[in-house]
Amino acid sequence: MDRRTFLKTVPAVTLLAGTKSGFGQELKPITLVDPQRDGGKSVLAALWDRKTTRNIGTEKLPAQVLSNLLWAAFGINRPKGPFAGGTGRTAASASNSQEIDLYVALAEGVYLYDADTHILKPVAAGDFRRRSGRRAAARAPVNIFYVVDIAKYAKAPFQEPGLKDPEVQKSYYYVATGLIASNVYLFAASQGLAAHFHNCDKRNTPREFQLRSDQRVLFSQTVGYPAS
Repeated sequence: MDRRTFLKTVPAVTLLAGTKSGFGQELKPITLVDPQRDGGKSVLAALWDRKTTRNIGTEKLPAQVLSNLLWAAFGINRPKGPFAGGTGRTAASASNSQEIDLYVALAEGVYLYDADTHILKPVAAGDFRRRSGRRAAARAPVNIFYVVDIAKYAKAPFQEPGLKDPEVQKSYYYVATGLIASNVYLFAASQGLAAHFHNCDKRNTPREFQLRSDQRVLFSQTVGYPAS
């Protein structure tokens, strides 16, 4: 089955009640289809193929591929995580704080990935993919913005001393971002996708994504099919 045939067979995402932009455009939550448990290349084969591809096309990702991508990045892979608190995720975090939020910029708007419900929650209507800071990224189907929520350290199930130290926190959330980004790279390699991890616009995104003062935009990662 080729990719275009596969796209026609993928179930449509479920749209729920949403939010409106200043132009009256309504942005609704997207209930992602269940992530798959198999498929694609093996881990070893994906490692051989892992690379940064900056030339990314405009073709949209099928609903199943988008679901698998976000789950692979930082989804829930077990009901109970370490320290008898919270779920387990596909990437590690300090004291299972799960401090990194994934803001997903699609053509129609920005969404927050809620791993607990596997839903994309609306944040801002409109095309903000250009905030990834790369010309090709502005046309690619998916841009993931990595945002740390410092407040989550205080809610971690295990309160080791470093969680209260701003410098230690910085080392933790940079490592956590790298772990998630590596998941994205491996998933992309396993599925024949292109991925590019890079810096982003940190001046405008906090306001446009309606972030709190204890949230910080760190990096972004562009994902799509390689440009032909």
